[in-house]
This record gives sequence, C-alpha cells and structure tokens, in this order.
Amino acid sequence: MAEYKGIKGFQVQTRTEDPTPYAQAIADNPYGGSWSSGGALNTARYALAGSGTQTAGLAFGGRVPSYDDVTEEYNGTSWSEQNELNTARAYLGGAGTQTAGFAFGGLNPGSGGAQDVAEKYDGSSWTEVNDLNTARNELVGLGTQTAALAVAGYAPPGYLNSVEYYDGTNWTEVAEVNTTRSDMGAAGTYPAGLVFGGNAPPAPNTNAVESWNGSSWTEVSELNTGRRALGGSGTSTAALGFGGNDGSGSGATESWDGSSWTEVNDLGTARGYLAGSPAGTNTVALAFGGTPPVTASTEEWAFSGLPPSTPAADYADAITGDFYYNSTTGQFKTVNDGGAPIGAWSSGGNLNTAKYGAAGSGDHSNAILAGGSTSPYVATTEQYDGTSWTEVNDLNQARGFFGGTNSSPYTASLVFGGASPPAQAVTEDWNGTSWTEVNDLNSARINNGGFGANAENALCVGGSNPGNTDTVESWNGTSWTEVAEFSTTRGEMPVGAGTNTAGIIYGGQYPPGVNVTANTESWNGTAWTEVNNLNVAKGYHGGGGSQTLALAYGGRTGPTGQVTTTESWNGTSWTEVADLATGRYQGTGVSNTTNTSALLGGGAVQGSPLSALTEEWSAADFQIKTVTTS
Repeated sequence: MAEYKGIKGFQVQTRTEDPTPYAQAIADNPYGGSWSSGGALNTARYALAGSGTQTAGLAFGGRVPSYDDVTEEYNGTSWSEQNELNTARAYLGGAGTQTAGFAFGGLNPGSGGAQDVAEKYDGSSWTEVNDLNTARNELVGLGTQTAALAVAGYAPPGYLNSVEYYDGTNWTEVAEVNTTRSDMGAAGTYPAGLVFGGNAPPAPNTNAVESWNGSSWTEVSELNTGRRALGGSGTSTAALGFGGNDGSGSGATESWDGSSWTEVNDLGTARGYLAGSPAGTNTVALAFGGTPPVTASTEEWAFSGLPPSTPAADYADAITGDFYYNSTTGQFKTVNDGGAPIGAWSSGGNLNTAKYGAAGSGDHSNAILAGGSTSPYVATTEQYDGTSWTEVNDLNQARGFFGGTNSSPYTASLVFGGASPPAQAVTEDWNGTSWTEVNDLNSARINNGGFGANAENALCVGGSNPGNTDTVESWNGTSWTEVAEFSTTRGEMPVGAGTNTAGIIYGGQYPPGVNVTANTESWNGTAWTEVNNLNVAKGYHGGGGSQTLALAYGGRTGPTGQVTTTESWNGTSWTEVADLATGRYQGTGVSNTTNTSALLGGGAVQGSPLSALTEEWSAADFQIKTVTTS
C-alpha cells in the first residue's frame, strides 16, 4: 500500500492544535495585541483631543502648559503641523476623521473659562459652526462631523450629566448619562457609542461604563481599573480603553468585547489626559500626548495574531486539503471546504454623506456606493479603498432605492431602476471613472433587487410601481430582456447574489412596508426554484455573493426597527454567523463571490439620523473534520 508521503510528497504533520484563519483568530482572541512606538508629536502636550485612525490621525488643542491651538496630522509614520484652531483650548471633545474632524467645548481661562465653541476641520482649516447649548470642559466626544455627541463634563459650579447631539447644523439636548462625571474615555459613533471611566465626585476615578443606543444610556460591565482622563478607540461592541490617571499616570489597557473588559498589554508610556483614535478599532488604535510628565509620545496598538497576508512564527493557518495529526486530541484531521464562513464584522471608514437606499458594487477593500437618499435623493458616488471613502463622479440622475450588480469588480458596475421620484427605468454603467446612461429597463420600478457579475451581466428582480411586482429582467451588456418571473412577489429591496445565469434572491417585503419574507429562490438562467428559507425573515437588508456562497445581513423584520443578524448561504441552507455591530436597514451591501469579503455602508436606524457607518466582513470558508476508520 502506498504511504501518504509517496502520494503527497511529504509526511503527515503533527500539530498540538487545530489551524485557524485570521478571522477566527480575532474571534477567539480579540485581546491579543501590543503597543509599539510611533512618530512623536511636534508639540508635546496634554488634555488634547483627537480624531481619525492609526494611519490617518488628527490631534488638536491641549496644554503645553499654556492653552494651545496647534493641529497636527498623522500619516501612520509622522506628525505634520496644519492650520490652527480658531480658539485655543484644552480639555475639549473631539470626533470625526482626519479630513473631517470636529472639536467642541473645552477650557481657556483667558477666553472666559469653559467654552461652548464648536469647529469643523476640512483637511486643511478650521471653521466655526453653531455653539454648544452648554459651555463645558473635560467632556468627551464621539461620532462624526454630521452626527456627534458631546457627553457630560464640567462647568462651574459643578459636574454635568447632560448630553448634546449635533446633526451637522445644530446641537440638541438628548438623554442624560446615568453617572454625572467628567474626563471619560469614549468609543463608537452615533447611534452606537460607549463611554467609560472618568471623574465622578466624590469618587475621583470611576470604573462606570455606559452604552448609547441612539436614544438612551444603559449601564454595562465596569472597567477593571477605575480611572479618569483616558483614551479610547473602537465601537460600542469592540473597544479599547487605555492610559488615564488613577492617582498617577496609568498605562493600563483594557479590551471590550461587548459584554466585559479584559486587561491586555500596557502602554509603553504611562500617562493620563492623552488622546486616541476614536475612528479606530480595538485591534488597530493610536495613543498620543498626555502627562505626567508632559509628553509627545505616540504609540500604535496592533493585534498580534496573524496579519491577513503575513504569516507569523508558530502560527498555523488553515489550508484547504491539509491532513495532519492533532497530538493533543489524538486524532487525524483534514481541512475541507464548506460550512458557514467563520468571520467577523469590523468598523470601516464612515461615508462622507450619511444616506440610505444607495446601490453599489465591490467588497470591503474596493467598492463604490452610488445615489441614495438624504431626503432629497442624491447623485453622489463614493469610492472605498479599504480605509476611507472618496467622492468621485456623480450619477447622471439622482435617485435611490434601486438595484445594482453588488459584487466584484467595482470598476465595471451597473445600477438600474429606483426613485427620483417617480419610479425610474434608467440604467447607468460605471467604467471605474464615470457613469454612462445605457438602455433602460422595460419596466420602471423602485425598491428593486439586483445582482450580476459585472456591467455586462446583471439581473433586475422585483420592486414596485406602485404595487409589488414579480417581473425579472436580464441584462446582456446591451439591453434588458424580460425572463421568467419568480414565485414570491416582493419589493422593498429583495437581495440577490450571482450572475444572470446562476443566482439566488432572498428576503424582501410584501405588500410594501408590511410583511417580510424569508423566501429564497434559485435561478438557473431559465427558471426559478424555491430553496431553503432564511432563518430570519427580513427586508431592506444587505447581501451579495454567488449562487452557492452568499451573505444576508442587517435589514428589518417588520414595518419598523432593524436587526444585526448575519446569515451565510452554502448553496443548500442558511446559517446564522457573527452579527453586525450596528443594526440598520436600507444600507448598501456589496460582497465578493466567496463569502469572505463584504461591506455594509450607510442605512437608517429607527428614530435616529441617517447613518454614515461602514462595517467590513472578513471570513474564511473552511471546515476541520476528524478522520475516522469506520
């Protein structure tokens, strides 16, 4: 009998544990990580604020010990000085990104003490906008330029529990935090944020943590170490809190998984009154400035597991077809294709314009998102590079709630139908640079689903005008042709995946705005066949992929509300996998054909402003199976 080495060319490997892909490593151990030195600030200071990410950070204000107006940008290696704030101050709140920063509140004894001033940064200079309702310092901020929270703080004669929301124009008071305090850390955005620690007299250092859902604050699990004046990064369900003052400068770092805090590796330089990268994550973060002593030190946090493209020492990645012996369990095992992808959602860069009902193509590294509604409809197109969105050439016609090819490649995409209003039959082709109008659909419609391989291959399914329709049209690169209708008439953005000869359609609502469906149908280029349903009936959800590997995520399960559930399709059935961090509907989902790279941008959250949030899905599709002799 031939030996395994003779067949495969190598001996059976012995391992002490099963291999894992990068996404699974993060899911198993989101806390593994360490701080390393980055480029120092040009101006050492403390009580400053920050925005942005580890590779695109912004630092502004602070004390040196005089009250400062200095602004610096970080490119992942070094800091460069930029135009100054209009009002010098320290102990201020910050939010946004490097090119869309937001500064508000603070303290400057020479300019009247506690400040109500708010300023926006456009990547070059600061512009004053409407003031806070309540002047305050030692506050914390989270969110973006168009959707931000100013939380608690101090204003003589006492500490505050009041919170204000900024909608891009005005500040409005919203629900108060449960614990009156100042000098907190923060992570997340609006409407899903987290504040932790702070100074809550008579306790100088609290470990209280509160989560924001867009309408109210809820007390959740406490920090392990109470402290004030700490930094933060991440989301409401995956955050990092670091540094602070617990009687002296602290280097303590804790990771939040949505339910509890875990102590991880300390900062190299213990300090309080530092700033962080609020738009970062709990696996990639930035810390800079602080005291005592006053420092210019910058540190970068990175997950210490396997980077997606660079294997690490003593790390075994899953390779399909591998056969090995697990000496711990005493079993022979193989790595096979199939099964639900093991993956996770992480925060990406926010859209420049919060909106819903857009269409798009691509995956989490390269995508476009076009049109949509901000009330009114817009023609804007944004392109994603895996980190941030950039506005590119507009659609020829502003519209929303329409279909697109929703898969890679994003450089050859198609969008069709939608509302302008009224319902549209317009089709536009994206060539990687600009949009061109091509032949119209045969039937104008809104809330239609769509999918396809590229701009030469697409299917338009369902929708309404004004009632729901079961009509389907196929695009051959030149014109649309009506093909076989599907079984369950539906609108409200049923999601599809695949090509115009091999695809599936799933979910949607019928009649408009009333009943959601879990119905899934498979298309073979000629006819539709009903297959296994979604586990959760929904409409206005995101998704994409192929006929045999697809994702469904977010959406709503009735006329109102939203869900975070994600389901994976393996060609036969749907399996629930990792949830989104923020539930929303009418967001734009795009995906590659292997279920391993997807993105959800924008959307709506019931009772809250439109969202600019982006979440990225990364996964590996594999199964480890035990080899038996029977």
